[in-house]
Amino acid sequence: MIRDRLYQYWLLARFDKPIGILILLWPTLWALWIAGNGHPDRLVLTIFCLGVVLMRAAGCVINDYADRDFDPHVARTRLRPIAAGKVKPREALLVFAVLCLTAFGLVLLMNWYTIALSFVAAFLAASYPFMKRFTHLPQAYLGMAFGFAVPMSFAAQTGHIPPVGWLLYLAVLLWALVYDTLYAMVDRDDDLKIGVKSTAILFGGKVREITAGLQLVIIGLLVAVGVMQHLAWPYYAGLMAASGFFVYQQFLIFRFDSQKCFKAFLNNNWFGLAVFLGIAAGY
Repeated sequence: MIRDRLYQYWLLARFDKPIGILILLWPTLWALWIAGNGHPDRLVLTIFCLGVVLMRAAGCVINDYADRDFDPHVARTRLRPIAAGKVKPREALLVFAVLCLTAFGLVLLMNWYTIALSFVAAFLAASYPFMKRFTHLPQAYLGMAFGFAVPMSFAAQTGHIPPVGWLLYLAVLLWALVYDTLYAMVDRDDDLKIGVKSTAILFGGKVREITAGLQLVIIGLLVAVGVMQHLAWPYYAGLMAASGFFVYQQFLIFRFDSQKCFKAFLNNNWFGLAVFLGIAAGY
C-alpha cells in the first residue's frame, strides 16, 4: 500500500520524465557559471541543483492539481495520477507543501537576498498553472517562473544581480516561451475544445514565424551576454551549435504534426547543453 502511494507520488512529481528537470537545470548552470566566472561555489551549485529537482517536481504537482478538471479531457494527460483518480487533490497539496518546504530548507543555507528572492520564485511557480484560464500567454509566465533561478543564482553567488544577470533572465524567459509553445502545440486541438488558453492558440498559423523570430532574439541576447562577460571563442561556437538545434526545431514543426512538435520540445535539452558547454569552455 505504502509502496503504491509513493509510486503514485513519484509519477505525480514526474520524476519518471526527467526532461523537465534538465530544461530547468541548464539555465541555472548558465547563470551559476557566469556569476562565478567559470568557478561557481560548490555549496551554491549543489543547493541549486537539488532545488531545481525539488521545485520542478513541486511545479508538476501544483500544475496537475490546478488542471484536475481539464486533464481527463486531454489525450496526453488523462492518465496522470490525479486525472485518473489515483491521487486525491488533498494528497497532491500535501506533496506540494513537502517539496516546497524541503526546497526552502535548502535556500536557508544561502544569503538573505537569495532567501527573499525565493518567495518570489515560489509565488511564480505556484500561480503559473492558473494563468491558462485568464491569458493566452501562460508560456510567458512560465518563463518568468522557470527563469527566476537565474537572478537567484547571481544573488547567491555574488550577493547582487548585475545587468548581465537580467539580460540572461530575459533570454531564458523567451526560451521557455518558445519551448513551451512547442509543447502546447501537442495539445492545441484538445485545448481549443475545453477552453484552455496558450500561445500555441494565440499565434495560430503564424506560430512558426513567431517562434523563429523569438529564437533569433534569444541567440542575440546570448551573444550580448558573451560580449558583456568577455567570453572566449568557444562560447560562440556553442551558440552556433545551439542555433543549429533551433533550426532543426523549426524543421520539425513545419507541418504542425503533434508528435514532431513534441520532438521539437524535447530537442531543447540539447540546446541548453550546447549553450552550457560553450559557457564552460569560454572561461
